[in-house]
Amino acid sequence: MRPIKTIVIHCSASPNGKRLGDDKLKTAAATIDVWHSTRGFRRTDAARLAFNPKLFAIGYHWVIDCDGRLDTGRNIEEIGAHVAGHNMASIGICLVGTDQFTTRQFEALHSLVRELRNRYPSAKVCGHRDLSPDLNGDGKITSNEYIKTCPGFTVADWLAGGMQPLKSALIGG
Repeated sequence: MRPIKTIVIHCSASPNGKRLGDDKLKTAAATIDVWHSTRGFRRTDAARLAFNPKLFAIGYHWVIDCDGRLDTGRNIEEIGAHVAGHNMASIGICLVGTDQFTTRQFEALHSLVRELRNRYPSAKVCGHRDLSPDLNGDGKITSNEYIKTCPGFTVADWLAGGMQPLKSALIGG
């Protein structure tokens, strides 16, 4: 097993409340796989053939679509491609949307993070933006230092609130 030190929450930077999957065969993970392929991401043939062989490039381990559907991307033992410099020991979870999410997405995120925290109790849960460099060296990463704003809400606030939806990040909130 690879060591997991960080569970990173992302957003897809797509329209809030608009599903990426459909009711037929296309999943949100498959849509993001195409996006990641155009950015040059690649999974190894061995990893792909062992898990989700139709996904050639996705960098995340899970994607949560607007209806709460949880799609797998990479196998949890496969190194992700979601935060430069942090992929070796992290898990990537992507919420479909930019800065507002559905109740079902937050419920699925809560359930998944709770499960992952049980499996990796020492892992830190954070947002992608929380792994930006501390440019001024003050020990805090502030909004002016964010490389990305993803996932569009403060993960520490979400955790402190018992992993309940943050009103400011809830569609219709």
